[in-house]
Amino acid sequence: MLLVAVLAWPHVEAIERLLGGAAAGALLAQYGLRITHFEPTRQGLFYTPKAWLGITLSLLFAGRIAYRVAQLLLTDPLAQVQPPGILQSPLTLAIFGLLAGYNTAYAIGLLRWRRGVLARARKRDQLAAEAGKVDA
Repeated sequence: MLLVAVLAWPHVEAIERLLGGAAAGALLAQYGLRITHFEPTRQGLFYTPKAWLGITLSLLFAGRIAYRVAQLLLTDPLAQVQPPGILQSPLTLAIFGLLAGYNTAYAIGLLRWRRGVLARARKRDQLAAEAGKVDA
């Protein structure tokens, strides 16, 4: 996302939309984490996300890219007004920001969940070890 922002730098509106999309994606990731099924087991840590959410965001982005490619292919090269490039289109960058913000925030949420589960397990093991020393 940082690379896209650097490439779109001269276009302030596009960068604003990219950041707005990323913020909306981060909020959507919070919802996604709430509806994810988490399972800490003896075999490992597992989670099952709701597939429809990630698929919908990916299809939205793929659809926008397909639309932009079709728009560029169907535009008359001799026309006076050319459509903006992909990195200059505020809507395209907003949708990209939504997808990137969602995936980034979701991954951070998974890492935080993992860290919390492992910290609780260490604390439980430490308390069990201390209780064993008291009994001995």
